[in-house]
Amino acid sequence: MGQTNRLTQQIAFIIEIDRLKQILRQTYISDQSRPENTAEHSWHIALMATVLIEYAPPGTDLLHATKMLLIHDIVEIDAGDTFAFDELGNQNKAEREEQAAERLFGLLPPNQGRELRSLWNEFEAQQTPTAQFAAALDRIQPFFLNQQNQGGTWRKYGITSDRVVERMRPVKAGAPALWSMVEEAIEDCVAAGYLEA
Repeated sequence: MGQTNRLTQQIAFIIEIDRLKQILRQTYISDQSRPENTAEHSWHIALMATVLIEYAPPGTDLLHATKMLLIHDIVEIDAGDTFAFDELGNQNKAEREEQAAERLFGLLPPNQGRELRSLWNEFEAQQTPTAQFAAALDRIQPFFLNQQNQGGTWRKYGITSDRVVERMRPVKAGAPALWSMVEEAIEDCVAAGYLEA
């Protein structure tokens, strides 16, 4: 009976997380044909971790980072995607996401729920080298998409370069070897008119 209940909980969670594919982000995919969904974003940065692990700080655990990246935005099923530059929406984002984490990870058997919740908490806190690397990738991915989309959401919302620099700061700690590339790309985006100075 216990094993059946455990499997039932696991399947319920798996079915529920399919809803992440319905959560649309502000950023468009690179060909500009449609908005990216959050499941695609999570997959993309998990794969980025594998490709860019050589730029991670010492002590980074790739498998741990990959798990973290796959679940870090799962709370958007309930909380929605809050645009990074939406000051009003970000005011209660943490509270909305905490409630979502409680419900979603609570669908799993307790030991798995605790494990995934712990990964999510670690990502949010950004205190470990692994979490800092994961957070850096979470910032770099939409940055690259906006660069490929000739400014995409930056132009749509009149985002200035200083706001993008501030948004990208976690890269300095989480993937310091990539920071100069980010700074150069921001300058290139300003020069190209993708970002306001």
